[in-house]
Amino acid sequence: MILDHLAVAGETLEEAVAHAEEALGAALGPGGSHARYGTHNRLIGLEDGLYLEAIAIDPDARPQEQPRWFNLDRFSGPARLSNWILRSENLEAEKPLLPPHAQRHVAMQRGDLRWLMTVPADGLLPFGNIFPAVLQWQSEPPAGKLPQSHCRLTRLILSHPEAKDLQAALDRILGDPRVAAEQGKPAMMAEFETPHGPRVLR
Repeated sequence: MILDHLAVAGETLEEAVAHAEEALGAALGPGGSHARYGTHNRLIGLEDGLYLEAIAIDPDARPQEQPRWFNLDRFSGPARLSNWILRSENLEAEKPLLPPHAQRHVAMQRGDLRWLMTVPADGLLPFGNIFPAVLQWQSEPPAGKLPQSHCRLTRLILSHPEAKDLQAALDRILGDPRVAAEQGKPAMMAEFETPHGPRVLR
């Protein structure tokens, strides 16, 4: 599996976008809506084929009859880096490598984009939502078509009280030297090289 994108969540999409733009020093482009989970987003491209997503509950969406992905039903407080997403070329074959709670996957669509994605039934990913979701694109990935920030991810630091167990779970699926688990309270921090110098997104 490889890193696909990062997600910044907010109580509103405007808050998520503002937080991401302030951190990177770049304006996010358009996005769209996810009818299945009643959310909407905006996107911007990063270097190395990655992208960044700002996401929030869509107040105009119909009421949901299932927990939303990314644990957004329980999200509160300031906008922040909330999730990271890996890409698999064969999710059905590789999902047994994931913790059991993270193996359920659903089919998603937004416009002409189609993908499979791991979404636990309760919306909460393992290790208090610090573990990555995993997707398999069934259409052309969007990263290359997005407005570009010219920002390059250099480190993604995952803090968790059970950092050793988290790192062991990640080692089964990912060999990316930019990603590391550290002992601490549950949190994420991404470091970037940008046209404005080093920047940090929390």
